[in-house]
Amino acid sequence: MALASAESHHLTQSQLESTLWAAANALRGPVDPGDFKSYVFPVMFFKWISDTWDHNHVQAVADFGDDLTDEIEATYQPFALPTECHWADVFGNTVNIGSKLGKTLLRIQEANPGKLDGVFGDVNWANKERLPESALADLLDAFDKLTLDPAHINGDMLGAAYEYLLREFAEASGKKAGEFFTPRHVVHLLVRILNPQPGDSVCDPACGSAGMLVETVNAVNANGGDARTLSLYGQEVNLTTAAMAKMNLYLHGLEDFQVVRGDTFREPKLLNKDGSLRTYSVIAANPPFSLQNWGADSWAHDPYSRAFGGEVPPVKNGDYAWIQQIVSTMAEDDGRAGIVMPHGVLFRGGKEGVIREQLVRSDMLEAIISLPNNLFYSTSIPVCLLIFRKKKPAERRNHVLFVDATKRFAAGKNQNTMSDEDIDVIHAAYRDGTEIDGDGGLSLRLIGLAEIEENGFDLNIGRYIKGEAAAEANVGEALILMREAQERLATAQDVLDEKLKAAGLDV
Repeated sequence: MALASAESHHLTQSQLESTLWAAANALRGPVDPGDFKSYVFPVMFFKWISDTWDHNHVQAVADFGDDLTDEIEATYQPFALPTECHWADVFGNTVNIGSKLGKTLLRIQEANPGKLDGVFGDVNWANKERLPESALADLLDAFDKLTLDPAHINGDMLGAAYEYLLREFAEASGKKAGEFFTPRHVVHLLVRILNPQPGDSVCDPACGSAGMLVETVNAVNANGGDARTLSLYGQEVNLTTAAMAKMNLYLHGLEDFQVVRGDTFREPKLLNKDGSLRTYSVIAANPPFSLQNWGADSWAHDPYSRAFGGEVPPVKNGDYAWIQQIVSTMAEDDGRAGIVMPHGVLFRGGKEGVIREQLVRSDMLEAIISLPNNLFYSTSIPVCLLIFRKKKPAERRNHVLFVDATKRFAAGKNQNTMSDEDIDVIHAAYRDGTEIDGDGGLSLRLIGLAEIEENGFDLNIGRYIKGEAAAEANVGEALILMREAQERLATAQDVLDEKLKAAGLDV
């Protein structure tokens, strides 16, 4: 049974979060902590839907009494809940709990086409080898002790609690966390730089668990705007992660959004009615770095003309394909974009060098911000923010702003972090663009196109900003080049071995 109303109503944020984490830990032992999210989030979302339906039903009965009809009831409910698909219908089972839960989630999903498609993921709940019935019963029992409706969980508590679980699951997942989670301080900085406004259309083409979209909403609300005027879009290739994105947005009180599952390169699904690519006021993304086999074979003849500069990025590195995708979908009037990228995109040659030159000449690249090392779960290599703008302010035309913020961090046990003060300093440096040489642990320069051209369109930060931080970044860049060279050598060796085998020679 659920806790009494008074007790649940007085749960603090920390109490709610600790209770949810305790629920997740009910799986510890038979389930790897890196997989907690696949089981915990669907159960949490199911409980929220069920409790919210009860809350809204009580209100509908109070308003209409005996005159209440199914049609009127539907206007109170954000989601349809089929008969025998309530939380109590599942929690009351003592045998084959997983089978009952799986069928229930499927029926709820089917009853809400267009809203809950794929939202519960693809877990086989009936597989007792993967999820013992005792562990599932413990998980359900932990959630049954909470009432997750508007009367018991105030304001943005549930959305914040979801974010808390995302962070905890990221810690447990290690490098796999990069598939779904960007550290919130990085998200906060990037969105703050892009400065979303009421009425903007916002997209993340590699949306993970939708942290960028949620932060955009938070930013508009924090500045006194009405985030309900935003149009939110996301695409994500991983089914579980796409489901997490939808849940994240719903649990933050958002209903008007479009998150689709699919390969952004091979099957872009965020299209206009005429089949053309949508364009957006704001694009914020932390796509997977150095993606191999991303779809280069079709890029030269891409029907959406995304190969900016007429060059196809390397088959085994999709970094510039993400950049091309994003600059191709910036709105003409007010389009701006921020992308998290490895430093290698700043200086690698070949096809990438050709594309980089075209980007600089197009005068859409506004700023490069070098971030501290070891901020991310998925990589410890140096990373940067690339800021693009369709129409730069007059003082930045034919220039690129270089910001070295590598010293603005607080050291952590597993990952470094950026404090609110760090974010304030970096944002002010980007906004003001005034030259600083190491002041407050940050350096910047506004570099003209002529100087960049003299350097062969190499955007390596060490060419433009001298000092210890730049030298440290160069070491990281050298490591990237070494690793890439090692990968190319290994690939060449594999090809040689195959040819030798084909010739009948021993290898």
